[in-house]
Order: sequence, then structure tokens, then C-alpha cells
Amino acid sequence: MSIVAATALKIEDKVCGYLKDLNAPQRQAVETLEGPVLLLAGAGTGKTRALTTRIAHILMLKKAWPSQILAVTFTNKASQEMRERIAHLIGNSTEGLWLGTFHALGVKILRRHAELAGLKSNFTILDTDDQLRLLKQILKADNIDEKRWPPRLLQSVIGRWKDRGYFPDKVPQHELSQDETKLTLGIYKTYQERLKILNAVDFGDLLLHCIAIFSSHTDVLQQYQQQFRYILVDEYQDTNVAQYIWLRLLAMGHHNICCVGDDDQSIYGWRGAEVANILRFEKDFPGATVIRLEQNYRSTPEILGVASALIAHNRDRLGKTLWTTQEKGEKVSLHGVWDGEEEARLVGDEVERWQRTGESLASMAVLVRAGHQTREFEDRFITLRIPYRVIGGPKFYERMEIRDALAYLRLVVQPENSLSFERIINTPRRGIGQSTLQTLNHFARVEGISLVQATAKLLETDELKGAAWKALRSFLTDLERWSRQLQILTPAELAGIVLDESGYTHMWQQDKSVEAPGRLENLKELVSALNEFQSLSDFLEHVALVMENNAAAQQEAVSIMTLHSAKGLEFNTVFLAGWEEGIFPNARALDTVGREALEEERRLAYVGLTRARKRAYICFAANRRLHGAWQSSLPSRFIDELPEDLVEEHTQPGLFARRFHEEEPQIKTRLSSSESLFSGFASAPGAGSGSKAGVASSYQVDDSHRVNDRVFHIKFGYGRIVEIMGDKLEVDFEHSGLKKVMASFVGKS
Repeated sequence: MSIVAATALKIEDKVCGYLKDLNAPQRQAVETLEGPVLLLAGAGTGKTRALTTRIAHILMLKKAWPSQILAVTFTNKASQEMRERIAHLIGNSTEGLWLGTFHALGVKILRRHAELAGLKSNFTILDTDDQLRLLKQILKADNIDEKRWPPRLLQSVIGRWKDRGYFPDKVPQHELSQDETKLTLGIYKTYQERLKILNAVDFGDLLLHCIAIFSSHTDVLQQYQQQFRYILVDEYQDTNVAQYIWLRLLAMGHHNICCVGDDDQSIYGWRGAEVANILRFEKDFPGATVIRLEQNYRSTPEILGVASALIAHNRDRLGKTLWTTQEKGEKVSLHGVWDGEEEARLVGDEVERWQRTGESLASMAVLVRAGHQTREFEDRFITLRIPYRVIGGPKFYERMEIRDALAYLRLVVQPENSLSFERIINTPRRGIGQSTLQTLNHFARVEGISLVQATAKLLETDELKGAAWKALRSFLTDLERWSRQLQILTPAELAGIVLDESGYTHMWQQDKSVEAPGRLENLKELVSALNEFQSLSDFLEHVALVMENNAAAQQEAVSIMTLHSAKGLEFNTVFLAGWEEGIFPNARALDTVGREALEEERRLAYVGLTRARKRAYICFAANRRLHGAWQSSLPSRFIDELPEDLVEEHTQPGLFARRFHEEEPQIKTRLSSSESLFSGFASAPGAGSGSKAGVASSYQVDDSHRVNDRVFHIKFGYGRIVEIMGDKLEVDFEHSGLKKVMASFVGKS
């Protein structure tokens, strides 16, 4: 046998080896090498395997050299994983392969043609902090008020324009309807000019400059169109407009573009992702082959059935049905509880139960909609001594805004705490510079006293003058007042006052960055947590123990994370918490006009469910302590959309997982006074004889409500029924106006 024939036989053996393990749609995706291909890959269907095998197949058949393949991912981790898998399949190095993130590939092209963008090839890439510093310099030079035009807001608007493919001269008129946006455009122009002077770019420029070069220098575009015989894109549903344009321009050469994604898992609209990109693929590339990966290798039939039924309520989708050959498993478990504390207790108990059966803690996860929801679960796991880790962000008490707030509270309880003083004395800004702090520190060391004591002594001298003197005098006056209130106010009341009067809450209210709303929610959750403690000292001691536990975290631990952070992960057991209107779907989605925001929330629910391999728990609470007050909640509308035959309900008496219509007779049997909310809530933790819950429990709750009846609600007080809608009432409250509430949450007065 000749050497050529032997080599060909070896290649054929390898090809047969990696193809035989693929299912039919995966194999079709690998072998359809000519023309545009859309690979609709459902959760857990092996899309990474199909994508990497496709690249290996192209190389093994010598359809292209590595340098003629462009493979785009969204994370460096995904790029590295794909590179390793390809190398394993072909038994050779992947050197020369253009495989990386959009940013990594964009910078590679831009450095080659930097002069066409008015740059030198050794340009600098500015990080977020550098961008903010440059914007602040521009505002200062043009005498623009930083408070009125926050740099973070400007950074966000400019970033959004770049995600949409707009240089300053391309921003459309409909984006400039207000004077504010016109001024922002002027700052954007100056910002881009300064970047060129500095020979620098930000991350948005990496693709934007490439697009500009491709558009104005067709010879450069043709060079790359001819070079890249095959283009492959992972997570196509997460692309923004600029990424979409960049890809389309490059794909116009050979039209051999394979986009892999799942329209049902498009959950990043808030950061510029356009689900429309994947929905219009067939229109963009006529004659495209659409292949659906629907065989799921992760979850049980019950979990897949619930997830599929839920996502079917979305209208903007291409459609697919997940299925599995796995044996029948457990139904999805639905739990309705009285309050958030009970929800955390339930999850903790179930974690312990499964751990006793041999389940690893690392195989369990708690998924929440917003970061502030993690606090109650963290506290409960600390109490039960269950190791945990927060994925995708710091643990609750390690977040910057929480550390700042704790520093304020420690200083109120312990004025000699100089570390806390240093942390917050100029947060928010009070005009106290480094020279003033150096003076205070020097005097405190010499005298052997705390910074608060040093400040008080120096205020009586001429060492401190002007704005710094006034700011420090005002701060010490505030601190003395807060300390006197320790014995008068509850911990939660005092914390709210401290955060408000210090200006810390206002600082985040004025901040226009995307992180600011989440930070405010975390601060509200912190204040709410204080309701569970008799004194501020007790709470600070609790936090100290929590931090000590965090420092000694073990390797195996339960994961706590937001639903956004969970994408791409999988666990045996998943707890989906807080399925209530206003939390999930969140309030911003409910306030948004149109169905797009609500459909993205439903896709987020679908992502959460499909993280589970063996079992999924869905939890909702009838009450939450929000902003220091009890608030009644309606179960999430998504619960109504779950198929009853695949869900096992464990709802506490008097609560309703599903929002029945008037004509459904079963509601009448469930609204009996013996199962009223108030009888259970009055005995809930923290609802003592002097609480509102105790007062509310003295009212009779039944199912004989009539329009115009006078009723009492634990949060909203007294009011009259305006309309009855099955198990919900619209009530005109004397002090709160019109509100929709659960019928079981009100009593006749």
C-alpha cells in the first residue's frame, strides 16, 4: 500500500471515529459544509460538540487550512475549550486557526490595518476605568457639570451607540430627539478625537473601526472575504448590531457561515444583544439550511416538558421541541410559602435532605432573578453550616455598597473604629482630600487616639480650614446624633436614616450606571435584614461571623447565582426562587411597553429550568419584607403557564400557586376562613402581638367579598373593594389608592 493510500485510510478511520458518536442532526450539521447553516441548538443538546466536530471535519477533509477558518465565541473560556476539543479530534495542533472572541479577533485585524483608522499599530485598549477618567477630563475641560452629566451615564450611552454600529457622524436623528442626547453626541465626538490623539481605543472601537475600514476600503474587505472560507459563530442569539454587521460583511465572500445558537436562550437584551439577528438568519442568507438539535442529554422528560410548555408562550421564536431518551424522573416541585425567610428555610432543608442521600453540595444550585435575593439564602446556609459560594459576583456582605453601609453602621456603634472612618469619610464626596486625611492620621498616631477623636480635637484648632473643616464638623454632628438614636430607633429604622442623611443613598440614586439600580436594591435588602435583629451590635456580630465563614469556605459548596450567571452551567438539583410578580418577571419588564421585555424574562425562566439534570424546585412567597415593610405578592404569571400534569404542588394552606378565573369552582373551596393567610402570618417569625400581622389576624377572612365592602390589608390599611376578579381584588385604599391584592390577604373590617 502506498504512503498516500495509507494516509488516506488513517484519515478515513479518524473521520468515521468522530462521526459515529453523533446523532443524526449533529452529523448533518458537521457534514453540511457548503452554504449558510443555522444550527438551532436547544439547551443540553451538544452544540459545542457539533461545532468543534464541524471545524475538525473541515480540517480533516482539507477543505481549508486553519488560517482559512474563522470561529467566533463570546468568552475566552469557550475559545480555549473549543481549541482543546479540536486538537483532540484531529490529533494535531490548532495553530493558525482564527478562533477567539469578537474582541480578540477584532483587535487582530485592527492592528494589521491601524493606519486606515488613523491609529498606530501599537494602540492602547482602554479599560472601563480609563474610559471614565478620559470622560471626566473632557467634562472638566469643557466646564460641563459632572453631577448633571455623570461620566458613567455618558459611557453607557456611547457604549450603546457603538454596540449599534454608530460612530458620531452616523448616529441617526431619532436618537437625538432631546437636547441632552445632542450634548452627549458632542461629548462622543470629542471623546473619539481624544482617543486618536492618545493612540487608543475602547472595546467598542475594536469592531467599529474594522467595520469602517471594511466599508471604505473594499480591497481590505475582499482580502478577508477570500481568506475565510468557513465562518462559525457560537451563541449567535447574543450578538449585537455591530457584531452582526461585522460578521455579515466577512461572510459575503464564500457564504459558508454556520451560526449556532438558541433563540429561546437570548437573555442579554439589556446589554445590547439582538434576538432579531438569529430570527432573520434565513432572510439574511437565502437558501440557508436550518438544522435543529432537539435531543437533550441533560434533563429528565419532566423538566424538559415543563420548560418547553413555558417557552411555547413566546411568539418571537423559531420553534423546537426538546426530547430525551432518559427514563422518567421526578415532577417539577412547586412550593408556595408564607415569606422569604420560609423560602430560605425550605431550600436549606432540601439541600440537607439530598446531601444525606449522597448528593454532592456542588451538584446543587440556587438561582435568583436579582442579586439582592441571595442574602436570605446566604444567612440560612450560614445558620445550617452549609458551605456555599456566590457565582458571578461577590457574596452579599462582600459587595462594595454593603461594605460601605456596614462601615457607617460600625462607626455609629463603635466611633473608635478608624478603618470604617477612613472608608466612608469621603463617600459620598465631602471635599475631604488626602492632605486632610494625612493630617488626621498623623495626629491620631501621635496622640494614640481614634480618627474620630483626632477630628474632634483638630476641629477646635486652626489645623483644619475651609470646606474640609465644615464637612468634618457636619459629619461629626451627624455621627453624634445617630449614636444617640441607637437606643431609640430599631436597627432598620436607624440604618435607613444613616444611609439617607449621610447622602449615601442619594449618591447611588444619582448614579446612572447600569450597576446603580442593583446596588440600591442591595442596600434596601440590607435594611430589611436588620428587622431580624434586636440591636445593631447583634447584627454586626452576625456579619462578622458570616465574613469569617466566607474566608474559610470549603471546596465543595452549594452555588448561589443569578439566572443570567447560570447560563451554560448544569446541576443535579436546581432551586428557582422568588417566582413572584415584580420579582420574576421583574418590575422593569412589567413596566415596559410591548412584549419584548416580558418574553426575555420568560426565556430567562426557560434557561433556569434547563440547568437542572434531575430535579427542579420552583418557589414563591406570599409575603416579602421589602424596604423594611411587609409586602404581599402575586405568584408569577409564569406559574400559570406550567403544565399541571408535570408539576407537583406543595403550597401551604391559604396560598394559591395558580391564579384561577372566576368560573373555576375549585377556588371557592380554597378560600375558606380556616385557611386564611392571616392566621398563619400572625404566627410567622417576627410577627409578635404588637405587629401589624397580629392586628390583621383579628379580622375574619372568607370568600364572601362584595363590591364596596370595607376591608383591611396588612400593608395598605383600610379600603373599599372596587372590583372582584376571581381570587384577586381591586381595592381603593384610604391612604394608598387603588391596588390589586389577593382576596385571601384582606379581612373585613
